[in-house]
Amino acid sequence: MVIEAQNLALPESDGIFVKNFQEHPQSILLTDSILPRLQEIHPDGYYCIGQDSGIYWRLTEPPERGAQAPDWFYVPNVPPTLNNEIRRSYVFWQELIAPMIVLEFVSGDGEEERDKTPYKGKFWIYENIIRPPYYGIYEVKKALVEVYQLVANHYEKMLPNTRGHYPIVPMGVELGIWQGNFVLDRELPWLRWWDEQGNLLLTGDERAEAERQRAEAECQRAEAERQRAETERQRLETLEQENQRLRERLRALGIDPDALG
Repeated sequence: MVIEAQNLALPESDGIFVKNFQEHPQSILLTDSILPRLQEIHPDGYYCIGQDSGIYWRLTEPPERGAQAPDWFYVPNVPPTLNNEIRRSYVFWQELIAPMIVLEFVSGDGEEERDKTPYKGKFWIYENIIRPPYYGIYEVKKALVEVYQLVANHYEKMLPNTRGHYPIVPMGVELGIWQGNFVLDRELPWLRWWDEQGNLLLTGDERAEAERQRAEAECQRAEAERQRAETERQRLETLEQENQRLRERLRALGIDPDALG
């Protein structure tokens, strides 16, 4: 198909260096932790995730002039591969399905991510052309995220819920800031997902660690139960031995212990 051939030929990124060493781990964290949820939403596997990959919204020369490369985005109901190869870019003007959510990670002052200049500014292009229902601007240095929702053809800034999170209702998740040690061996703020009950969505490594701790706790519980049972067995055995000695002393005194009421 023409869509597939052109999609594979287009540059997958905008060629700009990442702004800091936290950007790639941040994208990996978002993807890894949301995968089980997306697999529930899309049992057929029809969705794609982009990490610093191009969304082509108009045909230009060179092609990258007609693209935005969000740090992270998710598109529902599209095949994950084209021509049996992993997608390198997403051609919006051909596939016509908008991403559900687009996220930009800010290292500067956020002016670029909030730019509303027609046909040039990121905010304007997302709001008027690509039109993802949710647009998030994450300011790493401030540990702050702004989330905009498309309402009546324009973006309205969302208010956080009581947990300080932003509900992304179609995905059944919430987006917010988590302070912790993911990589880089230090506590940092990270953009993360929670479920609708406020439970943090874990990465594969975190799920494995949680399972290891659960299994270890279960082993400790089983060992404690075994020790309790052994202690109880020893106590009963001691009582039986003392009872037997008492019966023997009574018999030595000429008293039948079985005749005692």
